[in-house]
Amino acid sequence: MIKFRDYQKQIIDQGVDILKRHRFIYLAMEVRTGKTLTSLGMLDKMMSVNNVLFLTKKKAISSITSDYKLLNPSFNLEVINYESIHKVSQKGWDAIVIDEAHSLGAFPKPSKRAKDVKKIIANDKPLVVLMSGTPTPESYSQMYHQVYGIPNNPFKQYSSFYRFSDDYVNVRIKIINSFSIRDYSGGNKSITDKMKPYTISYTQKEAGFKVDTKEHIVKVPILGATRKLIDRLRKDLVVEGQEEVILADTPVKLMSKVHQLYSGTIKFESGKAMVIDYSKAEFIKEKFKGKKIGIFYKFKAELKAIKDTFGDQVVTELEDFNGTDKNIALQIVSGREGISLREADYLVYYNIDFSATSYWQSRDRMTTKERLKSDIYWVFDENGIEEQIYKAVSKKKDFTLSHFKRTINQLF
Repeated sequence: MIKFRDYQKQIIDQGVDILKRHRFIYLAMEVRTGKTLTSLGMLDKMMSVNNVLFLTKKKAISSITSDYKLLNPSFNLEVINYESIHKVSQKGWDAIVIDEAHSLGAFPKPSKRAKDVKKIIANDKPLVVLMSGTPTPESYSQMYHQVYGIPNNPFKQYSSFYRFSDDYVNVRIKIINSFSIRDYSGGNKSITDKMKPYTISYTQKEAGFKVDTKEHIVKVPILGATRKLIDRLRKDLVVEGQEEVILADTPVKLMSKVHQLYSGTIKFESGKAMVIDYSKAEFIKEKFKGKKIGIFYKFKAELKAIKDTFGDQVVTELEDFNGTDKNIALQIVSGREGISLREADYLVYYNIDFSATSYWQSRDRMTTKERLKSDIYWVFDENGIEEQIYKAVSKKKDFTLSHFKRTINQLF
């Protein structure tokens, strides 16, 4: 039988009141504070709730299902990942839980995911519980499409994001390649102020977390041949082999190809990918021998390098990781949210994402209230681009093309 922490009990009681008044709530609770159980406990207290739909990321499904079984609430639950929304059974949903709700926040136009969620809400008019530890990680403007499908959301009078932006966004004009582009990222803080009546926020500090997170940067030299390939691509913007071509004919493609190569993989112009350097994978296997680690990778070919090196000692599913002494490899974006790697001794990054959101969310995967220390290892080439990316994202800034242009020539 699950026992809720005192703060969870308080949030559940507050949340029930908000749901009764407004029919939706936003749980802005930081990672590892128990958003999932809190949301389920809240809906269990709503007498009218019999069928609940829980939308989440694929990697989180097993964890949510496990929490549901432990809690054993009075309602039926269907858990499904966002990519499978089209498979949702057509029945009357009394409530819908939208996990990692910030993923619906694309603007100025709504994403397919946001449209799909809006359609479900329109069909059944359910109670809505939105959840995220970072509701607006990059811009306050991200809030609009998270809630626009909810009938009584505080911005319901605006027919579109563009009309919403008239009152809530400082729209700027940017010149990109001689074209004028309207930048809608300057959302005002008044957006979150407007959401306050519907929001419960809770931090790890308030929950009593006292984790000492230490980050270690370790340098691993890539092969000389890999370094020469990067230099040649930087100068010529194309490398032709007997069967494949590496093309970097735009600054964006050059940034991506260089990023891949420094971790030992490359995606050719044909679409095929290849591992050309196992230096990082071999280093990680040797350094963390005898330890249970969570490995975050960026590009798909990096998973091949990890599997080739670790063999059957690495898995990609959370159930297999928790039930064995094996390691787990997760793609950064798909693994940064909704899962717990509490069983890991260390987190190890094979590569690093350009997104500041990825940095802050993924590094917290081991955190629990009981854990007092977490060690995170970043494996970078000794002269590579990864450390420059790290310097940007650790300061809550995405690594952009302008960053890349300033740093690429300094690497040689």
